[in-house]
Amino acid sequence: MPHIQIDYSANLETRLDVAGLCRVLRDAAVSTGVLPLAGIRVRAIKADHVVIADGNPDHAYLDISVRLRGGRTPEAKAVATAAIFAAAEAYCAEVMATSSFMLSMEMRDIDPTLSPKASSIRKYLPGGTE
Repeated sequence: MPHIQIDYSANLETRLDVAGLCRVLRDAAVSTGVLPLAGIRVRAIKADHVVIADGNPDHAYLDISVRLRGGRTPEAKAVATAAIFAAAEAYCAEVMATSSFMLSMEMRDIDPTLSPKASSIRKYLPGGTE
């Protein structure tokens, strides 16, 4: 049940296709074999009010938070972190090269005993079963 949340400064919308980034990160997560397609949720939240570094309004940021159910090995999480961040870096390369931009990511576990889940999505996926 990986949650990938993108938090970004509003001024980034004129420089980057954020919806496209959502798809790229989903695909990168699935390609690792560590994060199952049926559980992935990617969402982007725009921050309208930010102060970055010296307050220059041209500065932009994008922060990726990946939360996933505990139980994966540290090695598997490292592989997934590297793949997702590499995809984000590649997607954001032009923004990084042409403007003031900060990119960051964090992956962390969710305690499964404190995070109940229910879903019917698998039966709606191609080839899915309940």
